[in-house]
Amino acid sequence: MSPMRPELVGHFGMAASTHWLASATAMSVLERGGNAFDAAAAAGFVLQVVEPHMNGPAGEVPVLAWDAVQGRPHVVCGQGVAPAAASTERFGELGLELVPGTGLLAATVPGSFGAWTLLLERWGTLSLAQVLDYAIGYCLRGFPALPAIVDTIGQVAGLFTEYWPTSAAAWLPGGSVPAAGGLLTNPALGRTYQRIVEVAGRVGGGRERQLAAARDIWYRGWVAEEIDRFCAGTQWLDTSGRAHGGLLTGADLAGWQPTVEPPSTFGYGRYEVLKTGLWGQGPVFGQQLGLLAELGLDRADYGSADYLHAIIESAKLAFADREAWYGDSAPPDTLPQLLDRGYVTARRGLVGVEASMQLRPGRLGDREPRLARVPAPADVDALARSLVAGSGEPTTASGARADGVVAGDTCHLDVVDRYGNMVSATPSGGWLQSSPMIPELGFALGTRAQMFWLEDDLPNSLRPGARPRTTLSPSLALRDGEPWLAFGTPGGDQQDQWSLHFFLALVHGGLSPQAAIEAPAMHSEHFPSSFYPRGSRPGHLVLEQRFPEPLRDELARRGHLVDVTGPWSLGRLSAVASEPGRLLGAANPRGSQGYATGR
Repeated sequence: MSPMRPELVGHFGMAASTHWLASATAMSVLERGGNAFDAAAAAGFVLQVVEPHMNGPAGEVPVLAWDAVQGRPHVVCGQGVAPAAASTERFGELGLELVPGTGLLAATVPGSFGAWTLLLERWGTLSLAQVLDYAIGYCLRGFPALPAIVDTIGQVAGLFTEYWPTSAAAWLPGGSVPAAGGLLTNPALGRTYQRIVEVAGRVGGGRERQLAAARDIWYRGWVAEEIDRFCAGTQWLDTSGRAHGGLLTGADLAGWQPTVEPPSTFGYGRYEVLKTGLWGQGPVFGQQLGLLAELGLDRADYGSADYLHAIIESAKLAFADREAWYGDSAPPDTLPQLLDRGYVTARRGLVGVEASMQLRPGRLGDREPRLARVPAPADVDALARSLVAGSGEPTTASGARADGVVAGDTCHLDVVDRYGNMVSATPSGGWLQSSPMIPELGFALGTRAQMFWLEDDLPNSLRPGARPRTTLSPSLALRDGEPWLAFGTPGGDQQDQWSLHFFLALVHGGLSPQAAIEAPAMHSEHFPSSFYPRGSRPGHLVLEQRFPEPLRDELARRGHLVDVTGPWSLGRLSAVASEPGRLLGAANPRGSQGYATGR
């Protein structure tokens, strides 16, 4: 079958993302002389505006960056931490067993602004004014009301009207859901960014000092003060069914800063994949690669039942380890033990000819795995029936329709420039439906704390100052030691399944990036969700309808509980690649809004 989208080939630069305006912004920055870091930041700020149901200014973003000058990769961590007042005891006093999926209680320090400005300060070349000009323009002049945005607003319109009036004022003009195809604006956010640019611009000393000044405004100035006032002075209905204020304070913002860290690295033949540390789920990608290498995936026919069964069962084991061992409180030796050859070999022995129905984390040395209490299926059903609209992460797994239209999700972007710099980033959080709009700032706070467990002594237990174990998982890959590929997708727990399937299609299937993106997608829902209400569906395998029926039947015969979804409904991958003498760009036709651009 011929591809639905062309694979782009050029020499100057490539950008790909989940929205064409972000891709066009990144390319515009490259054309005006900026590098990949400038382009990624500008596109990231634009995504906050044009995909407000998928990310926002008070969300978070992990960034994987390849610095061509130093020849080194970096992780810029834009994942904010839990407030000082957030503890299992505090939530227990409130009578809560789970962190709510919406509202102010689930807010962590908003890390996105810090990460993007630090990326610019360290490796960019343009000023903050130049970079933010695109986002400000869309805020003030308008951006397209995509059907997915309108659908999301329609789903939460009742909540907004009755309980969140500041959000109703922003997203229900004239008291009605906006029409798809028109223009939406966010003048309050535009004014916020204009004011930051103006005040930071008065600081002398060059662009780096102005970027640092902008971060001070956000985390220690009037932006932080407004967030503090809103959390302390208002209460709002959340998924608990009760109204709560927030625990986040100005002091929490002032005490946080983005960090630059080395990536976790995972070898697979001639390839090396780079991910975040155990504060994110990214290492499950590497664990799956280790298991698949032990299983001899290269001996299975690409796309066969044996091939898919090995991938599915490896995912179950890797994500079981995620549940037991991943989190910001994990001991430093955890990942090396998970990647130890003896451990991987022992885990490989758990992959049988039939589908597993158990969640089986491994034992690390003398440490026994401990899993958090997950609501029983009946409890999950009851919670789902009582949910306030807008809870959790709106992923394509739950929001995709049979016709492939995406109801909501996270964002992703990839950029490579002519110098060899490369960026992969997955912005998320602070959705318009996550918590009430702060009217003076033009954005809502995020709800990433819902990913913590309210049990003590787990790697991902809620504690003050900890990062929640995020699902956001951008990727870089080297080939023969050289930077080759930046890629990723929205999708919560599915990110490191869809992106792995894409990577393996390149490596084992010999597909081009565009063909690999368009190949039929799948994922397991065997393990607990990272989002409220934290349910799981043991043994369930979701397949796009384009998988041949005999293949689906064979997987079912092996014990997989096969759920067939729309033919173009899973994942929104994008990718850019650097190959000898050329650059490549590829984007996803699913949802009809992701595009690549370049020359």
